Amino acid sequence: MSSAPTPPYVGLPVDDILQLLRAEERELDFPSFTLEDAWQVGTWLRHESLVRGHSVAVSIVLGGQRAFHAATPGSAVLNDAWLARKFRVVEHFGHSTLAVRYTYQANGEDFAADSLLDPREYAAAGGAFPIRIGGTLAGAVGVSGLEMHEDHALVVEALRVHQVLS
Repeated sequence: MSSAPTPPYVGLPVDDILQLLRAEERELDFPSFTLEDAWQVGTWLRHESLVRGHSVAVSIVLGGQRAFHAATPGSAVLNDAWLARKFRVVEHFGHSTLAVRYTYQANGEDFAADSLLDPREYAAAGGAFPIRIGGTLAGAVGVSGLEMHEDHALVVEALRVHQVLS
């Protein structure tokens, strides 16, 4: 079984992590992102998760519509609930869930306690990433089932592969 990609920011100071996360978001801004793109990214994530032995749920929302959803063996309905909570954070803040989490941490705060958002509905745990088209938030890609930094790294890897292949 292959492991998830190692995030490049593990062990760095919070401000450095935030810079890297923001750079990822700038890098992964697409000129267009269609339902076909969602299918390609989603099937890549599912395939790679199967090959690597990851038990995950994968979902892509585009324009408010669920454009892709799949689960690999060993995942559970709980993963779907986590994805819904993560997607609400991306929609609310316009940033990846991991960036939102570290933004709160950089300010000496805890997202669940200090965001004033219901933690049963919102989760700033890594794994959901914004889909931007020309700087405008158009949707999100999410993975749930790995450690949150690995969820995030897998989504970023998928979007980078798609960017190169498109």
